[in-house]
Amino acid sequence: MALLTLLAAVTVAIVRQRSLFGVVVLAGIYSFLMATLLIALDAVDVAMTEASVGAGISTVLLLATLHLTKTTEMSPINRNWLPLLVVLIVGAAVVWGTLSLPPFGVADSVVHQHVAPRYLAQSIVETGVPNVVTSVLADYRSYDTLGETTVIFTAGIGVLLLLRGLRRRDDIGGGGES
Repeated sequence: MALLTLLAAVTVAIVRQRSLFGVVVLAGIYSFLMATLLIALDAVDVAMTEASVGAGISTVLLLATLHLTKTTEMSPINRNWLPLLVVLIVGAAVVWGTLSLPPFGVADSVVHQHVAPRYLAQSIVETGVPNVVTSVLADYRSYDTLGETTVIFTAGIGVLLLLRGLRRRDDIGGGGES
């Protein structure tokens, strides 16, 4: 409950923050708290990814972007209540949709009766990998993992190309002064 309360507090702080630097720092803190929550839920592999990508790489890239761009934020001219209404409706729909889910941690729920027993029983025989999580990610769902890796790699290359183009423009524009 403490982690969920901290996550909610950081979320409110992000929404109320007017400084882009503050938003980036709070987003890094949120990712760190989320990684801690995932460790508490025994999802260490997902927690490591969240810590490295969410709290690490994303925070560094956003801070670098703030350094290279103008970081002032214009105050809103008028308040538009439509986005708030949409968020409240979607949030209510998500909460309503989760009411029919089985209680957390119940081993005999429907989701655990489909392919999980087969993975646990046949993983070592079919893949030769002693770790079930690794066999699911690298063998049974390898195309999905390859797709996710490709998306992250492409996003990283895109950011590097954008930053490289920005540096070239600065070199061209400032090269005449001595």
